[in-house]
Amino acid sequence: MLELAIKFLLSYFLGSIMGSMVMGRIRGGIDIRTMGSGNAGGTNALRTQGLSFALGVMVIDIGKGIIGTGVVPGIDLPIVGASPDVSREWLTLCCAAASVIGHVWPMWHQFRGGKGAATLVGTLIVLAPFLLLPVLAVWVLVLVLSGFVGLSTMLAAFSAPVVLALVRLPDDQPIFIYCTVMAMYIVFSHRSNLSRMRSGEETKLTRAMIFRRKPT
Repeated sequence: MLELAIKFLLSYFLGSIMGSMVMGRIRGGIDIRTMGSGNAGGTNALRTQGLSFALGVMVIDIGKGIIGTGVVPGIDLPIVGASPDVSREWLTLCCAAASVIGHVWPMWHQFRGGKGAATLVGTLIVLAPFLLLPVLAVWVLVLVLSGFVGLSTMLAAFSAPVVLALVRLPDDQPIFIYCTVMAMYIVFSHRSNLSRMRSGEETKLTRAMIFRRKPT
């Protein structure tokens, strides 16, 4: 269990490295948490700093999910070694979850992070790359129809366990459990978006709503 605990913490620490904060320092000390929605994720980066800044944020945030899931579980720890009582699959899934948690609650940045979507995508690239296409399709469809980025992200996250339930159960039960828990976590991290949608204050990305009726 010591191996699991140490690697979970390593993935969490890695997840706590915020792409927006790294890009902000490169750009001269910008902190997007003081701008726009106050969130440290890619959407607020795009709205407040533009496309190139947001792309840098996404690369870092997706990359740490890839490393936390695909590299950290296989690290040969000195002294500790590999725990024979720990499933390699569940070790990988725990490290993946830790990287997402670190993104949402980063210890390096006063526990004020993003909402976890980009880092979750990074974990899926390693765990189940076949899910990327349906997840992206749902995200784009909901965004085009509603204009709400947060709603698109939440429904896209839930599409992953739905697809797994339809085509992979009962064989891929651990990944199904992981995706279900992470989808609920994504909804939790978007609770402010839900509140704003209920009150009618959530901002729409109207440029993405290609089917909306244009004002005459």
